[in-house]
Amino acid sequence: MTRLRSIVLTTLALAYAASGCGGQASSDLVVSSDRQLATLAAELLPELAVRAGMDLSSPVRLETRSREELVRYLRMKLDEELPDDEAKARTEAYAFLGMVEPDLDLRGVLLELYTEQVAGFYEPDSMALFVLDDQPAEAVEALLIHELVHAVQDQNVPLDELTDPSLGNDRAAAALAAIEGHATLVMFEYLTEQLTGAPIDLSQIPDFESQIRPALAAMNEQFPALAQAPRVIRESLLFPYVEGAVFVQRLWSGGDRLNPFGSRMPGSTEQVIHAGAAAPIDLLVRVVGGDVLLDDVLGAFELQILLEDVLGLGGGIAAAGEAGALAETWDGDRYALVTSASGRGLVWVTVWSDEGARDRFIEVAEEGSEGFGGPVSIDRIDVEGRPATLVRIGASGFDVSVVVADGGV
Repeated sequence: MTRLRSIVLTTLALAYAASGCGGQASSDLVVSSDRQLATLAAELLPELAVRAGMDLSSPVRLETRSREELVRYLRMKLDEELPDDEAKARTEAYAFLGMVEPDLDLRGVLLELYTEQVAGFYEPDSMALFVLDDQPAEAVEALLIHELVHAVQDQNVPLDELTDPSLGNDRAAAALAAIEGHATLVMFEYLTEQLTGAPIDLSQIPDFESQIRPALAAMNEQFPALAQAPRVIRESLLFPYVEGAVFVQRLWSGGDRLNPFGSRMPGSTEQVIHAGAAAPIDLLVRVVGGDVLLDDVLGAFELQILLEDVLGLGGGIAAAGEAGALAETWDGDRYALVTSASGRGLVWVTVWSDEGARDRFIEVAEEGSEGFGGPVSIDRIDVEGRPATLVRIGASGFDVSVVVADGGV
C-alpha cells in the first residue's frame, strides 16, 4: 500500500562501505556535471551490467540533489501517484481490515519515511540516477552500485511500466521485488568480493535466505520513522529488498545468471515468496446499491500480515508458521471500499486452494473478528466452482457479485 511508482529507495547501501575498485573511467558511459561521481560510476558500470546479466546500451545520466530538492520531488510524486482522496480511501480500507488506525495520515507517514531513508534513487521518468549531496564519501560507492543496476535494468526493461499502479497493489509489489531484489543481490555480491578480496557467487550460498533476512530486517533499528510505522507499511517497504533478493537468489541457484524479468517476472507476492506458486486468479467485484471508492488486491504477503497482526495466528514472513501456511493457500483476492445509503463498508473476496483452507480461514476470522475495524460478516461462497470467502466489514446495505475477470486463471 506504500509504493511510489517511480521512486527506488536505497536504504540498504548505507549498511555497507566498500574500498575503491579498479577499472578505466569512460565519459561514454556516464553523463554528469559531477566529474568525481561520473568517474566512479563509469568504473563500476561495465562489471555491474555483466553481473546483472543485462546489456549496457547507452550512457547513464547521474546528478546530485539536495535533501530539500528531494522533499519537493517526493511531494510532487505523492500528489501525482497518491492524491489525497486516494490516500484517505486506502487508509479507510486498511482500517476496516484492522491493519492501520483510521486517523493515519498516510501521505505524511510516507513522506517522513522516504525522506528518512532515501540516499539516492533512480527515476525512470527521466532515466536519471540521483545521489543526495549529504551522503558520506564512504557510502557513495555502495549507493551507486545499487542504483546503477537500476539504470542498467531500465535500458533493458521498462521499469515504470512494470510497477504501474493500474496493475494493482500485489502485482506491482511483486514486480518491485524483482527489480529491487535483482539490484540488491548484485550489490551484495560485488561489495562482498571487494571486502573479502575473493570471488563469490551468492547464488551458490545454501543458507543465503537465513543470512540475508536478519541483515536487512535490522534496517528497522537504523530508521526511527520506519520502526514506528504500522507493520503493513514497514513490511511493504522492506519486502522488495528482503524477499526480492531471496527470490532472485533462488532464480540464480541453477547456475545461470538469469534476470528476473519477462517470463520469469513474478505476477504476485505469493510467487515471490513461494517457489512454484501458480499465477493468481484475477477477480472482479461488482456492487449494486453502492458506489465503489477503491478496489484492489491485498495479496498473499499482506494477507499473512493480517492473519498474524489482526487475527492472531503465529508465523513471521520467513517462518513456516500457521499464518504462512494459510497464506500460501491464497489463490487470489479483491477488496472494494463502498459507500451506500447505509454508510461505508468494505467487501473482501478471497479464493482459496481448497475447502479446508477456506474453512480454516473462516474459523480464524470469526474467532478474531474483533480485530477488524467494524461489524463483520463472513460467508462461504464459490467463484466459478472455486472455494472462496466473502467478508463484509462495516455498512453492508448493498449487493455484491464476484466473477473471474477475462483472462483470469
